[in-house]
Amino acid sequence: MNILSIQSWVCTGHVGNASAMFPLQRLGAEVWAVNTVQFSNHPGHGGFTGQVFTGAQIEALIDGIAQRGVLGSCDAVLSGYLGDPAIGAAIVGAAARTKAANPKALYCCDPVIGDDGPGIYVRPGIADFLRDTAIALADIATPNRFELEHLTGLPTATLAETKRAITRLQEMGPRVVLVTSLRTDETPAGEIDMIAAEGGAFHLLRTPALTQSFNGAGDAIAALFLFHRIALGHAAPALARAGSSIHGLLRATQTAGSRELLTIAAQEEFVRPSRIFDTFTC
Repeated sequence: MNILSIQSWVCTGHVGNASAMFPLQRLGAEVWAVNTVQFSNHPGHGGFTGQVFTGAQIEALIDGIAQRGVLGSCDAVLSGYLGDPAIGAAIVGAAARTKAANPKALYCCDPVIGDDGPGIYVRPGIADFLRDTAIALADIATPNRFELEHLTGLPTATLAETKRAITRLQEMGPRVVLVTSLRTDETPAGEIDMIAAEGGAFHLLRTPALTQSFNGAGDAIAALFLFHRIALGHAAPALARAGSSIHGLLRATQTAGSRELLTIAAQEEFVRPSRIFDTFTC
């Protein structure tokens, strides 16, 4: 499996490509990583150094990849944090070129916009681009709860509302949707949900909630879900595998008291999760 992953990079810690690439490799995928930014660390630490790359720089890299004649063997394009609105055009261009070379290739858009608490944290223009352009071209979208509400303009306080919002997002483009970091009126205390939807069915995965949140978790789950959706052919088993792995990773990280994801130390969770969670139809 070959995956073109276009998202951010940090030198220390695990977010963006630094969170997505190794789990995919550990599962056996070849990852063609194109970095939209290169930072010393996640900006959430309070300070960082580095630079945001331009759309022209990203396009030049895609041109170089295409010139090698390999896009026909690319199974999917995965996009995450953009850094700058101009990078968006380069990403959708890469997805279009890949699909032209391989009509079976998928475009998975992780629409990084914001989250509960901080709200929208991307630069002006990025959220609009994701809603108006990228989502329409995506086969798979992996928003968190906050991003689902922002993209659709619909509430998600109840399970029924969440399903309506997911359906609305599917009407906007992606046939497969994964929603993470979800709590509704039906989520028990001390637990957290993810829902994957495909073909008119909704599949829910419920795991124990952890007391700590981690930068990069969304990047990892998007990559894992994409891999298993390609390998297994449907959203339900992909959610079960990806959700079990991400819970194991986050639990190991919290147990160790680490602020950064223990992507390397807990790598067995990607291939053999220590606890398997099943999905159920909702």
